[in-house]
Amino acid sequence: MRLLLAAVPLIALGLAACSRNPDTPAGRAADARHESFEQIGDAFKVVADQLKAPAPNLAALRSAADTINALAPKVETWFLAGSGPEDGIKTDALQTVWTKPDEFKQAATKFVEESARFNALAQAGDVAAIGNGMKALGGACKGCHDHFREKD
Repeated sequence: MRLLLAAVPLIALGLAACSRNPDTPAGRAADARHESFEQIGDAFKVVADQLKAPAPNLAALRSAADTINALAPKVETWFLAGSGPEDGIKTDALQTVWTKPDEFKQAATKFVEESARFNALAQAGDVAAIGNGMKALGGACKGCHDHFREKD
């Protein structure tokens, strides 16, 4: 037990050292944003893998759709003022997120709408409809990536 208690601060220090950005509100916001988008990406991978499977697991599809749908409305809140590339923050977001907020809001709203539609399709369980919904949802993602994210 003593070994575990001694290890906890070391583990926390190690995790803090792995952070991409400074320990400031903007740096923490950018790191949290990155982690949240990773969760969305992981859920997309589950959907893509299931749609390729000979017998897709509907429970996995539904869970992934729930995850995307739960996170989508939060996207707009992840871009704290001062957490952009011109602020010295390591991020894939382009400065246009902050310089064109109305356009960014429109793109984020489209993502929210498509994620809700996709979630409804996933919950209904028609695999063909889920596949078509994934294309529409992916289009909403692409629309935002094309204008507000660095190219890979």
